[in-house]
Amino acid sequence: MVSHDRNSSSVALVTGGGTGVGLAIATALAEAGWQVVITGRRGQILDDAAARLVSKGLAVTGIVADLADPAAVKNLFAEVVSVHGRLNLLVNNAGINAPPLPLEEIDFSDWNAVLASNLTSAFLCTQHAVRLFKTQSPKGGRIINNGSVSATTPRPNSAPYAATKHAITGLTKATSLEGRAHNIACGQIDIGNAASEMTDTISKGVLQADGSIRAEATIDPRNVADAVVYMAGLPLGTNVLTLTVMANAMPFVGRG
Repeated sequence: MVSHDRNSSSVALVTGGGTGVGLAIATALAEAGWQVVITGRRGQILDDAAARLVSKGLAVTGIVADLADPAAVKNLFAEVVSVHGRLNLLVNNAGINAPPLPLEEIDFSDWNAVLASNLTSAFLCTQHAVRLFKTQSPKGGRIINNGSVSATTPRPNSAPYAATKHAITGLTKATSLEGRAHNIACGQIDIGNAASEMTDTISKGVLQADGSIRAEATIDPRNVADAVVYMAGLPLGTNVLTLTVMANAMPFVGRG
């Protein structure tokens, strides 16, 4: 575990924070003055990412956790509280995709893996965050879920990913509703074609709804991270329920 002390009262936990969009979000939050915990399954990647940010004078800690494991999530939140005393922000960003196949050809193990990583992990982390937000003093906090534009419009051959991202929208709204009375805000950022390992093939050529293969425009993940910093910096009486940040030229509006 790599850590760096900084005099700040705002603590953020970013899941899937060691690479890609998650790392961009963690970096932007830390640069904005947050104490940031990044978490995921791959310890070396987390340590390397945290070390790079710490070397820049940023307040970052890496904690390894399998976010689909209830016991591991419980231990993660216990460690966050032990080190920082509270939590102000949870960013549910962790996620994977399945091989691009017609839904009738998808292996059950791939379905379960996507469900565990994209939805179950967000649910478990949300549960623990809400419990903590209700009991800490002062009480309250914010949750921002990574919904993806697939939360509203799927790509061809993406049933597991699209199903979990649609479900994230339901989780976001349910959490927002239940959190109102407890000073808990929950919103969702729907991201379209932010450049990362997961979207590497998009800029080279990807299947479209009309059956053609086309390269698509991408955006710098920092554009997404800046939007998250904006959402995170609002007072808890104000919530961005949904926000879409996408490559303007991507074939999303009117897709299909």
